[in-house]
Amino acid sequence: VSVLLFQAKSCICHMCGAHLNRLHSCLYCVFFGCFTKKHIHEHAKTKRHNLAIDLLYGGIYCFMCQDYIYDKDMEQIAKEEQRKAWKLQAFTPTVVSHYQCTMTGIGEKYSTWEPTKRELELLRHNPKRRKITTNCTIGLRGLINLGNTCFMNCIVQALTHTPLLRDFFLSDRHKCEMQSPSSCLVCEMSTLFQEFYSGHRSPHIPYRLLHLVWTHARHLAGYEQQDAHEFLIAALDVLHRHCKGDDNGKKANNPNHCNCIIDQIFTGGLQSDVTCQVCHGVSTTIDPFWDISLDLPGSSTPFWPLSPGSDGSVVNGESHVSGTTTLTDCLRRFTRPEHLGSSAKIKCSGCHSYQESTKQLTMKKLPIVACFHLKRFEHSAKLRRKITTYVSFPLELDMTPFMASSKESRMNGQYQQPTDSLNNDNKYSLFAVVNHQGTLESGHYTSFIRQHKDQWFKCDDAIITKASIKDVLDSEG
Repeated sequence: VSVLLFQAKSCICHMCGAHLNRLHSCLYCVFFGCFTKKHIHEHAKTKRHNLAIDLLYGGIYCFMCQDYIYDKDMEQIAKEEQRKAWKLQAFTPTVVSHYQCTMTGIGEKYSTWEPTKRELELLRHNPKRRKITTNCTIGLRGLINLGNTCFMNCIVQALTHTPLLRDFFLSDRHKCEMQSPSSCLVCEMSTLFQEFYSGHRSPHIPYRLLHLVWTHARHLAGYEQQDAHEFLIAALDVLHRHCKGDDNGKKANNPNHCNCIIDQIFTGGLQSDVTCQVCHGVSTTIDPFWDISLDLPGSSTPFWPLSPGSDGSVVNGESHVSGTTTLTDCLRRFTRPEHLGSSAKIKCSGCHSYQESTKQLTMKKLPIVACFHLKRFEHSAKLRRKITTYVSFPLELDMTPFMASSKESRMNGQYQQPTDSLNNDNKYSLFAVVNHQGTLESGHYTSFIRQHKDQWFKCDDAIITKASIKDVLDSEG
């Protein structure tokens, strides 16, 4: 099969020139014909070449049986040839791309397109580009609820609208090196992005994704309700593990010793400074994180007073209504010094004895995408409940006050609040919010996603509706 396909010059029907219409390749000679217009049937009848391969799914069609036939040996050959083709891709991309047309069902692979000089000239002389219009629906697609799977659907909507993740998968950057690509969650995510941005409007059924999640994160298996935040972390963990084998994952230059796309986008560095109360020596550790979990007022954990801005002023882009807790309040509490007390003494490297100390968390390295988790579900020895405290959050968030560098500047008396907001590397723009309605025992997850600037949509499983910015900012994140 591979010898014949390497000789092929292009994957188009030899009779009508179409490259779609369920294109099949004859397994006896170099001939491509479309199944829909029965050109491959004519070829089989004329030449008595009764076997052909479907170039989209890799199935073998027998014209004598008039049906697709399954052969275990053929499937094994196809997988082996696909692996060889991927290894060759770096050296002979043109030849491999022709062969890869046959293997798209086992994980679509395409050679990257590099414009020729002639094409660059044409692009320069034709600067007009397709733009996303106000009413454009590209990338919007509902997800069928497969039985209490709203927790998964809302996170999938957020991930498929994460700009850098979208760009990575739509440019087919993932090179799977797993023994069985069908069990690779990254391959499934790649397929999911193609489904979302294919232009189809009917709701997608994410059964393969659900099966892979059950396989690789067994604590989420079953049809009972699950926690969306727990699913997000489990999904990032599996994606990270399945990315490790490819070329990007092998380069180690970030806190988690991995350079895969998941770590590039979601991993930050959390600095923990423990200060001895006797000698004031500081012990510093930096740990990688994918999300920041924030305590809320109303929880059994003591919460600090609201910020001075709660008289109606604006802090970090958040409009304070009297008594309203803001995301900035939660972050201030998260990064405030905490006295560990006499029951949690730590051995000081300066004093060489156990002493009382204070601990403070700050951001050493910010991730490209910051995930903030509001701890609404409280599980303690005494009670299990949902905290419904409203927390306001802004469209633009400046993380500079919570950086380790800002803390050091304050200690040195050099800290100044940045006035040039346009030049601030630590500023974030909101693009997704996950919401939970109901109680701890029974509830429902939905999400708001930003399709492009100021265009927001509410995703409620299979139903997607237009939303206003006010709807988003007033929601119980």
